[in-house]
Amino acid sequence: MTEKSFKDLPTGDQHLREDRISGEDIYGGIFLHMKRDKILLPDGQEAVREYLTHPGAVAIVAILDDGRVLLERQYRYPISKACIEIPAGKLEIGEDHLLCAKRELEEETGYTAKKWSYIRRIHPVISYSTELIDIYLAEDLVPGKSKLDDEEFLDVFAAPLEQLITWVEEGEITDVKTTISAYWLDRYRRGLVKPQTIE
Repeated sequence: MTEKSFKDLPTGDQHLREDRISGEDIYGGIFLHMKRDKILLPDGQEAVREYLTHPGAVAIVAILDDGRVLLERQYRYPISKACIEIPAGKLEIGEDHLLCAKRELEEETGYTAKKWSYIRRIHPVISYSTELIDIYLAEDLVPGKSKLDDEEFLDVFAAPLEQLITWVEEGEITDVKTTISAYWLDRYRRGLVKPQTIE
């Protein structure tokens, strides 16, 4: 049997939609909230979906004047590992996404940027979370002093893009926002994609 191509699929998504019938809050934490909804499947049957609501986040691909990428290494408790990542942070309720990116870059690394561009939005865990991450490109960096939160501990360093991609391909980097950003930056440097300049 030959698989269909995308153009052969039905128009729209009504035949796939799951509609909420009712719901309840299961858990409310500091910023994560777990919900359980009863839903109606496309075939008329009922099912249950559990998911986390998340306020969203930003991530920053920050490029030094020598072309290296600004990175962080911090311990991620859920997977018991110190991870290499691009700078990122959680949005405050109602916070402008670009302002959050600027704040997080300065707080975590000490750097500010004279040039900002928008790369793209990703949804890192679509199966059980509402989380979104808007990724920005920061260039013309100016060094300064970091202002880490009281419970935040991390190493800040820089590496060439080639090293970043090697770490991704060897499995040293498994963080999805950093992986996507590494491949995006490689395509950007080859002239295959462009960010949206915002200032």
